[in-house]
Amino acid sequence: MGGRGRNVKRFSDFAKDEIPFDGTKVKIEEVLNEEITVLGFDIRTSRYASSNSPRYLKIHCEKDGKRHVIFTGSTILCGQAERYASEVPFATIIKKIDKYYSFT
Repeated sequence: MGGRGRNVKRFSDFAKDEIPFDGTKVKIEEVLNEEITVLGFDIRTSRYASSNSPRYLKIHCEKDGKRHVIFTGSTILCGQAERYASEVPFATIIKKIDKYYSFT
């Protein structure tokens, strides 16, 4: 047990995406129309998948110096997060436009 002989890998060397997000879970409505800094995100298949939204977005963000985690099934936010993943971290405001949420 223990020891790193025999070319044993460290979990942290290959599990970069497994770092848990720290912060308080908040509803998206609690940050609407206010600037947040997106620190990271994760897109997963929902076990409650509907035909409209088979995936959900988990956003790790900071607002007013406090870290938060937001969950949403917004297909528009999922698409924007995927397209601009290389830009993280970034400052944004989540707006509700008609029935949809969008980074602005």
